[in-house]
Amino acid sequence: MSNIPDDIFTEPEDVSPDTLANLGPLRRLAGVWQSDKGVDVSPKADGPERRVYREHIRMEPCDPQANGPQLLYGLRYHIHINTPEEAITFHDQVGYWLWEPATGLIMQTIAIPRGQVVLAGGKASADGKHISVEARRGDTRFGICSTTFLEEAFRTDYYRIDITFNDDDSWTYLTRTDLAVRGKEPAFNHHDTNTMRRVEPASPNPLVGLLKDGKAS
Repeated sequence: MSNIPDDIFTEPEDVSPDTLANLGPLRRLAGVWQSDKGVDVSPKADGPERRVYREHIRMEPCDPQANGPQLLYGLRYHIHINTPEEAITFHDQVGYWLWEPATGLIMQTIAIPRGQVVLAGGKASADGKHISVEARRGDTRFGICSTTFLEEAFRTDYYRIDITFNDDDSWTYLTRTDLAVRGKEPAFNHHDTNTMRRVEPASPNPLVGLLKDGKAS
């Protein structure tokens, strides 16, 4: 929020229960997506390694959330990635994409099962065709927190994702992660890119379903 009001407790009234109708630019991320043409460039002992990967993403609308007067609409997501040559999970990630209509604030939360979490933020217009969020190590608002091993051996100093919404209903992302690898200079630009294509449409958030069935009180 750009200006925090004096009353930080009172929640907004007349909140729309329909998340899909209030997601702004995130509306185009809702649904289930797949692609087998992702490209990852990561650091290895002998130098950078380039690998092609398969990706599956599920993004489901969650009910509106309020922090006092701040109102957020969002998507809960799960990303699963493996490679053509290996069945074992190459990357797994869960989190939320969040949109604050009043300010244009976009946030992405990230949690991965390697002992790392991220909260990244940025600004966008409601009908924008491009969104970006970023986070920096040490920032107490939009920052990066890692376990001891990662902090000492593969320290993440910076994270950014840029998403472009394409005219054919697909979307393309490019992620950049600056890794300070122990014993190496300068920081390594670990990056991934893929173009995701929809395989299932978006479903409504739980509250909309309850209201439709007359079960919400």
